[in-house]
Amino acid sequence: MDNLFSGLEEFGLNNLSNINIYDDKEKEEAKDNKAKSQNAFSEEDIIFDKTYSCPVCDSEFKSKSVKTGRVKLHSLDSDLRPRYHQADPLKYDAVLCPKCGYASLTRFFKYVTYTQSEWIKKSISANFKPVEESGSIYSYDDAIARHKMALVNSIVKKAKTSERAYTCLKTAWVIRGKMETLAQDTPDYKKVIVQLKKEEMEFISNAYEGFSEAYMTETFPMCGMDESTIALLVAELARKVGKIDESSRWISRILISRDANERIKDKAREIKELIKEGRN
Repeated sequence: MDNLFSGLEEFGLNNLSNINIYDDKEKEEAKDNKAKSQNAFSEEDIIFDKTYSCPVCDSEFKSKSVKTGRVKLHSLDSDLRPRYHQADPLKYDAVLCPKCGYASLTRFFKYVTYTQSEWIKKSISANFKPVEESGSIYSYDDAIARHKMALVNSIVKKAKTSERAYTCLKTAWVIRGKMETLAQDTPDYKKVIVQLKKEEMEFISNAYEGFSEAYMTETFPMCGMDESTIALLVAELARKVGKIDESSRWISRILISRDANERIKDKAREIKELIKEGRN
């Protein structure tokens, strides 16, 4: 190769005339630095304490929340569960008042009527024992407990069927997250996985039942989703719980719908393929 730096001798830089533009050692150092940067990620860095005002007991408290824009979406599961790079913000979607025990998904937290508040005070607050938070992030066990508290509250306050179904679905997603990240050296690992899978499917089944009913009785949008998205979700939940004929009927409804966009129809076709393949 010609010497790119010939002519620099007049500047007295003879010793640098054969220098490489892209030094291999620098390349390796850059790779190492990038790897170290990725490995240095801490979930604590994307979390902050958000202040809430409880609509049941009026007390102010802090709950851990994810900073906007700090996690990137990676993909979606077949039942629309979002997967993110590096962390799982789904763990932080249930807000629990440490004073009275009122809990809800963030989407529904503010919306409590006076009558619902009284029901919660009588059935939950009267017996609630605050649990002091420990640690700077929520573990999956913390998140699962908080989501279950949100579900109990949704039942006590007689929330819409869609809210209860959505809370069941979100709980199933968090349980799935725990399964996927469970260390293989966990005592009785296989037994724990089986139990978690069973629990996840119980919540999936309840989500299917609730969304199926809500689709017929409530107005759209529902939990931030339009009619076609809910139909797609119900189709996949039905498939997951083994109701294949029911799932196929929902898929057909989507594919002939004039309102469903091509993205939704493509997703429905993917579910149809999963049915053909007999996958869980």
